Amino acid sequence: MPEEVLFEVEQRRAREEIAATLRDVADSLEAGESLTFSAGDDSITVSPPARPTFELKVERETAAGAETGELSVELELEWDEDGTDGSDADLTVA
Repeated sequence: MPEEVLFEVEQRRAREEIAATLRDVADSLEAGESLTFSAGDDSITVSPPARPTFELKVERETAAGAETGELSVELELEWDEDGTDGSDADLTVA
């Protein structure tokens, strides 16, 4: 299935700013509210269902032959547009 990017922002931010953004997302999710993301003139609102699929991924990208690379932590919520809830999974973060 082809992927269509509806909204994307990538920028360097202080860890505290990132934590505040994640807290805002967490608060909205906990309250059952829609999520609105805005940057400049771009904006999108999505309404995750009660049980979306949650994916947490830690990756290392390296160039061919390189010993070090770029690390990333990706957090993703996923659900069908028809409102179907995701599957159950156990996850802990320490």
